[in-house]
Amino acid sequence: MAVIIVIDDEHLQQEILKTILEDEGYEVHAASSAEEGLELIKTLNPDVVLTDLKMGGMTGVQLLDTIPDDIIKPAVIIMTAFGTIPSVVEAMKKGAFDYLTKPLEKDVTVIAVKKAVERMELLKENIRLKNALFEKFKMDGIIGRSKKMSEAMDIVKKVTPTMVTVLIYGESGTGKELVARAIHYNSPGKTGPFTAINCAAIPENLIESELFGYEPGAFTGATHRKIGLFESTDKGTLLLDEIGDLPFLTQTKILRVLQDKEIRRLGGKDSIKVNVRIIAATNKRLEKEVSAGKFREDLYYRLKVVTVELPPLRERKEDVPLFVSFFIDKYNQEFGKRVKGASEGAIKAFMDYHWPGNIRQFESVIERAVLMCDTDIVNLNDIRGELHLPASETAITDMQIPEKGINFEELEKELIKKAMLKANNVAAKAARLLGMSYKTFWYRLEKFGIQTDSSKEDSPP
Repeated sequence: MAVIIVIDDEHLQQEILKTILEDEGYEVHAASSAEEGLELIKTLNPDVVLTDLKMGGMTGVQLLDTIPDDIIKPAVIIMTAFGTIPSVVEAMKKGAFDYLTKPLEKDVTVIAVKKAVERMELLKENIRLKNALFEKFKMDGIIGRSKKMSEAMDIVKKVTPTMVTVLIYGESGTGKELVARAIHYNSPGKTGPFTAINCAAIPENLIESELFGYEPGAFTGATHRKIGLFESTDKGTLLLDEIGDLPFLTQTKILRVLQDKEIRRLGGKDSIKVNVRIIAATNKRLEKEVSAGKFREDLYYRLKVVTVELPPLRERKEDVPLFVSFFIDKYNQEFGKRVKGASEGAIKAFMDYHWPGNIRQFESVIERAVLMCDTDIVNLNDIRGELHLPASETAITDMQIPEKGINFEELEKELIKKAMLKANNVAAKAARLLGMSYKTFWYRLEKFGIQTDSSKEDSPP
């Protein structure tokens, strides 16, 4: 329920507004002076304040200046019987949301308050989302205890209090954008926008218009002004992902932005000042690109003020169990599942795999495994196809070996039961899972007295 404060030195006016707005479903409080209303604002942190312009003591305009900055400032609607242009203009300059002239009309007042409440709901939702972003990209939210990842994060923590340019190296899927966002949302410019562009994904003839914008008539088809990413990201952070693929001519213009803090739209005559932190990311070694004449040396040195190296997943295997737990929790919530973890066999397979797609591939495998898992544990059969494991290996290595040793007959029986469960109680399919002939598998079913569903049975291979 939205909270509204009415400030008016006329008691009758207070009561009328209170009745009207309470009938609309709002929680309404009244004050007879701006000073009294200010105390209510500090206590209640309201959504909307309706205040008279002229009162004994502090005026409605002066009230706007005294609302404390440590609360979400309410939308203020000025009420005045002195609707002169100067007083209205001053009130709007001071931050008033709207104004109403007395005598008030009920419908006009209700509509004005409704609009103010809607605006405050949007403002509070934006603040909530921003706070969620700050929480999501906290430094301690980046997973990794391995030596190489710890070294990278030590550097990241040192650069976040500044606005220096950062160059992030890492293979595809290592989390370069995640680290860039963490740098931004822990930096002095965290309330500004964060924008990412993949330089390799934009055609060469379009990359400059994306970055710098253009004026009408700059080229065929340019019928209106376009604001580029540098301009729209002012006072924020621009991630130039895969900067190693940036055209040579565009590199020159990026250098100018870093040196002069200004851009010029395509077809424009005037330079526009911008204050943008640049974070560059690439899977190419730029020093090699410089030697090959494909990347400007001066831009390279401008970008590498601070360099962060993100190791591939194959070089941080000790972090694999952390990722297993993190992604299982994530997709349990998304799919409404209750998977508790992964079997020892599955963990070993994760550790042994080379992960060419790094963390992005790892997350995809866990996502599918949680979705398809029939038990409360991700086992080798759930990841066999993704990791290209043979069926017989998954069946055997996923078994737990007890401390006292193995009873091979019990082990065989357990494997048969697991295969039947996975094959929906169809013997021919279970035999294929274990790499057995149908005849041999059927013999073992009879030996252990395991029942099948004959109505589902398919033809033996």
